[in-house]
Amino acid sequence: MVRELNRRRVLGGIAAGGGLALAGCLDGNGAAEDADAMVGTLSPTTGDLGDLGGPIEDAAVLPGTQLEDEGSDFVIDIRSEDTETDPEAGITAAQSLVDAGYPSITGAAASNVTIAIAEDIFIPDEVVAISPASTSPAITDMNGDFLLRTAPSDALQGDVMASIAYEEEGLETMSTFFLNDDYGQGLSDAAVENFEELGGEVFEEVAFEPEQPSYDSELETALGDDPDLLIVVGFPDSGEQIFRDYYDNFDGDHTIMVPDGLQENSLPGNVDNPMENVMGTAPGADGPESDAFVELFEDEYGTAPGVFNAQAYDATAVHILAQLSADDATGAALSEQVRAVSDPGGEVVGPSNLADAVEMAADGEELEYQGASGLVQFDDNGDVTAATYDVFEFDMDGYTVTQTIEFEAE
Repeated sequence: MVRELNRRRVLGGIAAGGGLALAGCLDGNGAAEDADAMVGTLSPTTGDLGDLGGPIEDAAVLPGTQLEDEGSDFVIDIRSEDTETDPEAGITAAQSLVDAGYPSITGAAASNVTIAIAEDIFIPDEVVAISPASTSPAITDMNGDFLLRTAPSDALQGDVMASIAYEEEGLETMSTFFLNDDYGQGLSDAAVENFEELGGEVFEEVAFEPEQPSYDSELETALGDDPDLLIVVGFPDSGEQIFRDYYDNFDGDHTIMVPDGLQENSLPGNVDNPMENVMGTAPGADGPESDAFVELFEDEYGTAPGVFNAQAYDATAVHILAQLSADDATGAALSEQVRAVSDPGGEVVGPSNLADAVEMAADGEELEYQGASGLVQFDDNGDVTAATYDVFEFDMDGYTVTQTIEFEAE
């Protein structure tokens, strides 16, 4: 079911790795000789976000694989690096891509990793990065010429979570339990602000560190006043231990809400509980070309795409089109073309005709890339101007999307 959520207001614009080169020969520096476009990818294939990072990376390299499989004459060089869900490892991985000459990067995923890399590399070195998964509201205030994202800001998701909890579920009190980083703090703050504006009362806001052996004491603090709702913001590795501790030591009757970081089909099985009291929200993939992307992903990898996969495909596709459209590979030129190839007014292209799109880009034709995740139009801050959110529920088999909520900035 797709529906529009009535908005009370409009929110402002939310490493050690292996190299993969497609459709080209590698030179001594790890870059393809005579490549027509070079895109690096930064994904957390290990660390706390490792369960989600592998499919994100798969989606990020898919445009290059697709073009090669379809016999495109263009040489697309894509090299992937693992950020390890760690800012320092992410900086090292990003530096290796920049040193090898990659002018555009899809990534990173975790917000704290993306922010650290942007401050150290993307912005000072004028490398154009599009994150498919970093949702911290703090990114909106960074330089939108060199840091953009196909994932929406958690300023929006916090509004979604609060509205569902207070207006739809009738929950009047809330506590938050969040990962102590930019992602966790930013989403907790957004949810708290919006919940209180609606008239709800917030009891506790409790931060936790990743991958701890036990979360009993922190959960005791978060649930001490028996809130109607507990929002848990984290990633799967920590989430498994959090929910094991919760079901072992509490009655399991609280309504719990989680965001995209815990949208993982294996979570109930790993926790050994159907988690039927847990619901969640996550950026969806309801773009004009979502069906074409799903078919491409399933044909290539034999499984359905997951959270932020469509956003990763779109980011890399936009990078490729921007590079082929630009007069040179400078950061300023690529930043301008990233917007130009997705703004309204040109020939509509997308995943279903990407091979034709790269030909048109190289010929200097005006394009309007419409993607798998959405229209992929960026504002001055580098944020997308429209977003879709899925609402999901857990059972022993994983999660099921129960409704979709659409947002569009005015």
